[in-house]
Amino acid sequence: MMGEIGVGLIGYGLGGRAFHAPYVMATPGMTLRAVLSRDAPKVHATLPAMTVVPDVDALLRLEGIDLVIVSSPDDLHAEHALAALRAGKHVVIDKPFATNLADAQKIAEEADQQNRLVAAFHNRRWDADFRTLQALVDAGTLGEIVTFESHFDRWRPHVAPVWKEARAGGSWFDLGPHLVDQALLLFGRPLDIYADIGALRHGAQAPDYFHVILRYERMRAILHSSKMTAQHGLRFAVHGTSGSWIKQGVDPQEAATVAGASPAGEDWGLDPSDGLLTRPETGASPVAVQNSRGDYRLFWQSLLTAIHGEGPNPVPPESAIAVIEILEAGLHSAREGRAVAL
Repeated sequence: MMGEIGVGLIGYGLGGRAFHAPYVMATPGMTLRAVLSRDAPKVHATLPAMTVVPDVDALLRLEGIDLVIVSSPDDLHAEHALAALRAGKHVVIDKPFATNLADAQKIAEEADQQNRLVAAFHNRRWDADFRTLQALVDAGTLGEIVTFESHFDRWRPHVAPVWKEARAGGSWFDLGPHLVDQALLLFGRPLDIYADIGALRHGAQAPDYFHVILRYERMRAILHSSKMTAQHGLRFAVHGTSGSWIKQGVDPQEAATVAGASPAGEDWGLDPSDGLLTRPETGASPVAVQNSRGDYRLFWQSLLTAIHGEGPNPVPPESAIAVIEILEAGLHSAREGRAVAL
């Protein structure tokens, strides 16, 4: 019988409240034992009996904490991850893994030295639509992919007074890690990157728009996001030598946990917005392709198995470092207005 893994959570914003706490509590073999937050009433509103601590030192001093989830503001990710690793804890780091490549590499090196597992929380690998697309690509349904277009658009025309609206790198470091990680999983490392990153809203303190092209030998991956998109339904447009697949709508898991649902049951992660497949031999009429089920629970189940030494790390640090390298190169490209080789 594998022992219970005690979990400490740093941060109880959207990430901690919707992406981490519910899944830890829904994973057999894990127990959420403490939350670090400056706002204990907010934590107790949804977790009435939870131990709440004021700082990282207090969290790391608690008995029975084996795994620390870092869901603090971006610029604290490296500091908090390194402190947890040096205290002998396994670590999960919310995206972005770090705000620069040097810190990302430092985290990976510290994990090696401490013989502890560190994983990046790239949960969008387990989105319903992305899992569907992976299956289509693996089966060769679309043939050789020629263009891959991935969108995370929003309609948020007014700048909100929250730290995320002023984060370094803006939406490129917020939503970009998801899109980059998915592209790297599908296609590997590109030849170069060309990025247009900017702020389009009045009063924006950080980028709220990006249009990025990852160039491969015979394929282009286009990663796009804008907070000024009233019609923001498009998620994927993928075109290959044997057909096209177009997907509208986003995976439902985030909305469900934000609304207070517990990630449980056989119908969890079902996305009712099927993508449309068009193949030349079937004429111009697109055919709906039923989505695979999205399931962020698979990350946590794989993580638990990896901590017990019985399976691979679901998102190892080398994957996270590859994403940070692309993010940094994108900033470089946008500053200089040119493609940057990778």
